[in-house]
Order: sequence, then C-alpha cells, then structure tokens
Amino acid sequence: MIDRTPAGQGDGPLEWTRTRYTANGGVDIAFDRLRGSRGEPLLLIMGLAVSRFWWPAGLCEAFADEGFEVARYDQRDAGESTRMPSTPTGNPFAALFGRRGSSYTAEDMTDDAVAVLDALGWERAHVFGHSLGGQLAQRIALRHPDRVLSLTSSAAVPSDVSGLGVVRYLRFGLLAKLARMKFPEGREGDIEAALAVWRGIASPGYPFDEGAARAWIEAEVDSGPRDNKAQSRQIGAQWHGPRLRELHLPALVLHGEQDQLLRVAAGRATARAIEGARLVTLPDVGHDLPAALWRDIAREVRATADRATRRVTDPDRPVRGSSA
Repeated sequence: MIDRTPAGQGDGPLEWTRTRYTANGGVDIAFDRLRGSRGEPLLLIMGLAVSRFWWPAGLCEAFADEGFEVARYDQRDAGESTRMPSTPTGNPFAALFGRRGSSYTAEDMTDDAVAVLDALGWERAHVFGHSLGGQLAQRIALRHPDRVLSLTSSAAVPSDVSGLGVVRYLRFGLLAKLARMKFPEGREGDIEAALAVWRGIASPGYPFDEGAARAWIEAEVDSGPRDNKAQSRQIGAQWHGPRLRELHLPALVLHGEQDQLLRVAAGRATARAIEGARLVTLPDVGHDLPAALWRDIAREVRATADRATRRVTDPDRPVRGSSA
C-alpha cells in the first residue's frame, strides 16, 4: 500500500538529501531526493544545460503533499553531473539546425535517467520534464516504457521533432536577445546570466520577485545559462528512437500561453501525438512555472498518476484525457 500522508505534516521543513551519484558508462549523474516525501516515485528533469536546483522548492513540496516521493537529477553536461569534453560547436542554433551532435545521443541521455531510477531503487516512476527536460521525458517514456508510469511534459517541443522542424515552434526574440548579451567571467557573470534568463522567461501575468530570484541564484550559482558549449552538446544530441505516436501511457502536457521561447503549438502538437493525452494551456504564463500555480500543477500531475494507477489495476481500461 502506498503511504500518501502529506509530507509536510509532522515532519518539519522539507529538505533535500545529500548529493549522490550514479554512473551510466563513464558519465557520473548527480541526483538527490526530497527528505520526508513518500508515496509514488516522481522523477523531475529540468531544461537546457541548467541544474536540478532550478526546480522551485514550493512546487516540489506541493508534489510531496500530493503523495509523491520526489527526486531530481542533473542531466549530463549540467549541474554537478559530468561535463563532457569540449566540442568545436559553441552555438546552440548551429547545433540544433546542423544536426551535428557528436558527443552523445539523446538515447544516452534517456539512459542517464534510468541509471538514476536504478540507484534510487525505483522499478518504475512518474516522470515530469520541463523545457528540454520535457522533450527528454517523452523520450525516456518511448525508449523505456517499462520504467515510466505516467508522463508530464511542460513547455517542450514534441520528442521526434529536430533540426529545422523545430523552427515552426520557436520564438526567436528572447533567444536572440540572450545570445547578444555579454556577461563577465566567473561567479558574478553566472549570477547575471541566470537573472537575465529568469527575467526573460517570467510569466507576464504573475509578479516577478527579482529579489527572491537573486537570493536563490546566489545560493545555487549555476553556470548552465552561459555555457554555450554544454547547451550545444545537449541540444545537438540526436534522437533515433520511436515516434511520439507510439507512446501509450497516461500523459499530461502543460504549456504557457505566453511562453517566450516556444509557441503553444508545440504543446498542442505533443498532446495530439499521444493518444489520450490531457493538454492544459496556462493563461498569462511564460516559460516558467509561477508560484501561484504550483498547487494546481501538482494536482494535475496527481490526476495523471491516478490514471496510471487505474490503468495498472485495469489494463483493459482505455487511456483517456481531455484538452483545454
């Protein structure tokens, strides 16, 4: 029986375990788990070249209160995981459109997630990915369907779209602006780059607390937002796996209607490709996950997980969703 007692009741403040590492081939993958969370396993995957620390603590606590045991990890080339050898391509656009990924494949990246599941002792898990992490979550479910209970893809393009096919979904204004910005070397440059990203993707319909953002960034300094070579290696990793239409499990697709990086059409295309997927578009939301919606998002993920549970207990029951 799964214990769904809310993690915040009687356990004191929630905190993360110490960083642990697992290996996939010669690559070390950093991960941790939310202390006090218990219930069904939920693995979180953040976006392009940024660390797991970008997951909002309040959202993770909301997941715990919905009956999930929560873990997060750093993709290769991000956070505390192995940084791969430098490659000539340092322009993410060139890596995306040139289809020249040579450091590793998208399949390698999915296998990193499975190595984390193994290290946690999780036979199967619900998977939630945001931005590039959303696309990766789709691919994990496609390559390892026996390890994924349900999928939540947030602010992401369909998994089987690459190269020039991505252009139809991109908004180039913010991307071009960030590409032109210059930051000093070292810690201060990393802080200013992260702040620039936060300002750029913040939801226009919700207040942006720059002081709180700066405090968080200074506590968890991450070089990912300015590491163009790591971004290029991740975004250039080629996918050779199944098409998205071959995915058959409970799925939730979230997308902000004011996303500054990806058009809502990306979310709609993802939901259309997955039989029974539930699409939720979020008014006045950008490319972030605003605090005012954390409880709502957690409840949507809980409902998707419950669909997976019913599917396991009644395998003949069709997977159903609805669109918003």
